[in-house]
Amino acid sequence: MLRFVSLAREMPVKRAPEDRAQDFHEIYREFAALKAAQQASRCSQCGVPYCQTHCPLHNNIPDWLRLTAEGRIREAWERAQETSTFPEICGRICPQDRLCEGNCVIEQAGHGTVTIGAIEKYITDTAWEEGWVLPVMPQIERSESVGIIGAGPAGLACANMLRRAGVQVTVYDRHDRAGGLLTYGIPSFKLEKHVVQRRVAQLSAAGVEFMLDTNIGVDVTFEAIRGRHDAVVIATGVYRSRDLDIDDSPASGVIRAIDYLTAANRIDFGDEVPDFADGKLDARGKRVVVVGGGDTAMDCVRTAIRQGAQSVKCLYRRDRDNMPGSRREVENAEEEGVEFVWLSAPTGFCGHVPGIARDGDNASFCNAHTGAGGGDNPVLTAIRVRPMRLGAPDISGRQMPEPTEGADYHEPAEMVIKALGFEAEELPRLWGANGLEVTLWGTVRASHETHRTSLPGVYAVGDIVRGASLVVWAIRDGQEAAAAILADLSATQTVVAQ
Repeated sequence: MLRFVSLAREMPVKRAPEDRAQDFHEIYREFAALKAAQQASRCSQCGVPYCQTHCPLHNNIPDWLRLTAEGRIREAWERAQETSTFPEICGRICPQDRLCEGNCVIEQAGHGTVTIGAIEKYITDTAWEEGWVLPVMPQIERSESVGIIGAGPAGLACANMLRRAGVQVTVYDRHDRAGGLLTYGIPSFKLEKHVVQRRVAQLSAAGVEFMLDTNIGVDVTFEAIRGRHDAVVIATGVYRSRDLDIDDSPASGVIRAIDYLTAANRIDFGDEVPDFADGKLDARGKRVVVVGGGDTAMDCVRTAIRQGAQSVKCLYRRDRDNMPGSRREVENAEEEGVEFVWLSAPTGFCGHVPGIARDGDNASFCNAHTGAGGGDNPVLTAIRVRPMRLGAPDISGRQMPEPTEGADYHEPAEMVIKALGFEAEELPRLWGANGLEVTLWGTVRASHETHRTSLPGVYAVGDIVRGASLVVWAIRDGQEAAAAILADLSATQTVVAQ
């Protein structure tokens, strides 16, 4: 160990931008065994492992780095999966530059962080290839039943832990495939779908029942689910898109990120998607503008490149240093041809109605307050953009963007994708869940330790509690909720026995 003083940091080789922009395969090549061992040997084995502290799952990172450096890959895998339900997924999509790697001690000392995420991916991919990942088979079956609403990362993590303990688990989801945003939100160039589906298949083989295409409040009531199970977990995530702070009239060409990414992922599965077939959700040949600076925006711009867009620009109202998305993702996007327009915000859409004359890219109408307007079926031709500057810091410490008056300009576009984040749906109203308390933001109010809600026997985990957050936090919530449920079920059994 301690080879960081003589061995430079090295990531797995990335496929060339011109090659990877032609398909949806993952962009990083695999570490070879020797390279993984060398990079793992750079770990300083420090007395205070900040990488572990800043990992939401508190993974035993120094331990499995040491085992990898010594060539003990199976032991490294066993240690990695002790704390993480889906390490092969976290190794691919966690923003390590903001979590474990960003807090690596040798990074702070100027030697370059250990490539933790790439090594985790190598360990877990090797485990699957060698058959070390065994089915989740409980030693003892229990009679208690838990219903989980939502088959995303939080719900699947909870199902995994409960099933290991022998609890009977049923997972309900409104989509036709399990996985939630892992399946339909995150593009395959970051997370190939077989990685998710084999975990779902493993859970199904272990006895987890999946009730797909099931919309709570429509196909089955929330109270009916509560009546079927000893406990219920709400793990729906947040899917209501935030909108632009302008009157967004329905100009053809202005779409939501969730619709766009879902369609792209369905096409990757080979599904028929009418809105893609007719061009509405296909970026091919179009000038595309994505509004937003988070990871969802990065997924959109990189997907548009792969669909063959004529050009792709990303508008963000702050600068590069203040954007919320992964720096690594920005770098990958720029390599693939995305142009970032920092300190810029949209103020309106421009368009024309077919049959009305227009001059080049200047729309027949362009209203900064009422959207495209001007007809029943306007076609987008441009987005009006206002340059911004950074002012005083807000309560979070980030500088607030302020508009530069009188400097608006038109950015030609046939497709604008709104990637401004997500909010919670109104679950109490949609489900008729009387007594289910929510916060001012519409998220379900739940204990951050036990994940209990205001309703007896009902728990909530993941983004529906936190708001839009990281997959790794959802996994942690699911694991914690499973532990709390098992404790509560055991306590109930003790009381009944007495």
